[in-house]
Amino acid sequence: MARPVTLFTGQWADLTLEDVAKKASAWGYDGLELACWGDHFEVDKALEDDTYVQTRWDILNKYNLKCFAISTHLVGQGICDFSIDERHQSILPSRLWGDGDAEGVRQRCAEEVKNTAIAAKKFGVKVVNGFVGSKIWHVVAMFPPVPPEMIEDGYKDFADRMNPVLDVYDEQGVKFALEVHPGEIAYDYWTTKQTLEAIDYRDAFGLNYDPSHLYWQKVDCVDYVHEFADKIYHMHVKESVHVLNGRNGILGSHYFFGDHKRGWDFVSPGRGGVPFEKIFRALNSVGYSGPLSVEWEDNRMDREQGAPEALALVRKLDLVPAEGLFEEAFLTDE
Repeated sequence: MARPVTLFTGQWADLTLEDVAKKASAWGYDGLELACWGDHFEVDKALEDDTYVQTRWDILNKYNLKCFAISTHLVGQGICDFSIDERHQSILPSRLWGDGDAEGVRQRCAEEVKNTAIAAKKFGVKVVNGFVGSKIWHVVAMFPPVPPEMIEDGYKDFADRMNPVLDVYDEQGVKFALEVHPGEIAYDYWTTKQTLEAIDYRDAFGLNYDPSHLYWQKVDCVDYVHEFADKIYHMHVKESVHVLNGRNGILGSHYFFGDHKRGWDFVSPGRGGVPFEKIFRALNSVGYSGPLSVEWEDNRMDREQGAPEALALVRKLDLVPAEGLFEEAFLTDE
């Protein structure tokens, strides 16, 4: 049986959940991955009002849609970030930003991500996707010279802040899936290993596998699936492209997404270089049966063209695992 294809609502949070559900259903999606911003899934309301989660399911059921995960990327970013500034203020609810004191913001964001596990259980999903930020991302250039202790402290800080959060996830029977991404404590192959090691590979913490962030860094997206097979709790279908023409740099040169001077960019799935068919085959081989969730981002393309196009791509390239070996057809009983 083919895996369900869902649409992540994070890039659609300017619309009501009802509006997004209506569109996704008409396009043929199987479900939605609900962002914990906009009006799509509000954690505080889920905890305060026992009827709130039913209103979410009422909308999903109305359009024959399922939900396998909710996502707390924006709040999670505030847990470990070294610098808490106007960027965070722009994405956090005022109740979490408070007076903007950095440590206060970190503590409130951690509590909110704990509460998200409780809300997820009430809602009936077992995966929360998100970010956690990083105390050491700002030293990625490794200059001025970075003492080893500073890097070690970054992973320790992550573990110290996230282990109490993950205790709540264990209690609720919910898993947290980190999207490996620039700006996070884990952003490539080796930092993923170091991050998992920092928390002793505990079961409550895994990965929201998004190949777009690996591809632009030239990390092997397929090998990554095999290496971290048992930690892939969710998957984003997102696409990126290299635009390396001799002038554009791989780090983006501080240009915004969609600018032709960037050395890489996000594009609609199927319009970049991510080897999705190979990835889907790898996911089959490691036994991943969860949703393939389209996270659509392309500043040069209308999203209402891109979302149904992405769905068609996934339907075409995803493979139903074989029940046996094709060579078995050659065998006889004689």
